[in-house]
Amino acid sequence: MDCQGAWAKIQTARLTWPLDFRQRTAPTSLLKALTSNSVLYSCHPLAMRIFGMSATHQERIERLQALFARISPPQTAPQRCVDVGRLERLLEDEYGTEASAAARRRRLQRDLTELIRDERIVAVNPGGKPLRYRRRAEAGDDDPNVIAYTRQLIDQTVTDLVPKGRLEALWRQLVVSDQVPALNDQRLRILSAEQRLIPAKVHPRILSTVITGVAEQRILSVKYRKATGQLRKPRLHPQALVQRGPVIYLVALKNNEPAHVRFYALHRMVRVELTEDAARAAAGFDLDRAIAEGLVDFGCGETIALELRVRGYLTDVLEACPLAEGQQTLPEPEDSDFDLRLHATVPSSGALLRWLLAAGDNLEVVAPDAMRRNVAAQINKASTLYANVL
Repeated sequence: MDCQGAWAKIQTARLTWPLDFRQRTAPTSLLKALTSNSVLYSCHPLAMRIFGMSATHQERIERLQALFARISPPQTAPQRCVDVGRLERLLEDEYGTEASAAARRRRLQRDLTELIRDERIVAVNPGGKPLRYRRRAEAGDDDPNVIAYTRQLIDQTVTDLVPKGRLEALWRQLVVSDQVPALNDQRLRILSAEQRLIPAKVHPRILSTVITGVAEQRILSVKYRKATGQLRKPRLHPQALVQRGPVIYLVALKNNEPAHVRFYALHRMVRVELTEDAARAAAGFDLDRAIAEGLVDFGCGETIALELRVRGYLTDVLEACPLAEGQQTLPEPEDSDFDLRLHATVPSSGALLRWLLAAGDNLEVVAPDAMRRNVAAQINKASTLYANVL
């Protein structure tokens, strides 16, 4: 709809023509027309001049648009939809800080009621506490003002996360966030620097059940085939899901174990049943910390002071993409066969060992001695396989 069509829409709001330009209020029907139609909203400065609407009404329209942009999209699962408490935090600036908390909440609830009455949003759990909201499917996500607001959220998200080096968090916000639905799988792909393998086959029903268990924090009764072929039937308390390369793992507590989380490959699950029992949370478990400590790479949480000599393509890679925060590099002497000497504190894990071996002769492990010996032993074993080739 263009602006000419927008004016036709305004005329259906049962307004008296010509208008009294001195009036300082606007009919409710006009407010509804302006807030429920993106083109009218984009033309609203002119509309307000013609109708003599006050700054208060303009602020209200802008506030309703900001609120609608923060409501969860139509496809969002009910338990992930926003509630009043979350909306208060997200829209702190729009609802003002000068009023009392109770007054701000009443204003927000009135605006939510208006959006429900205008059939733009719906409460997904009527009678629930707290009430959760999402947009109605017919409201559409192509509203120009919603798009404009989304762009502001993208700018803010990028500004907040990129300087901190938190690219993984940035992609999560832009791809899966309810509030910043900016990218889809045709506009963003995250590729591994390693040789890509075809993902392990997981039965869709098993994957769906596990995801539900993680999302709803319910115990899973699992029939699990170990790498040795043995079948086990643990009751698992799901904590998180991790995809490591081509394999998806469930991070969970087993049976009555209090705190030690284990990793279960989904492709080894023969059967999974979702129980009605609430899962226990692992004491002190934090997924980001587990990843940082190398536990997801089946490490033991130990960190080592790594010293390397590097050359070739690896010099540019490690200067642009450090192994760890606080990495230090020094140029090697002019007569050295290497370019840089590197110091970094990193988790000791299988992923680290594989990376060191993959670097070939572009890297030498200087310290610690245990890692140097381990790399040497692996290279010696591999060299025996090719002893008669050269």
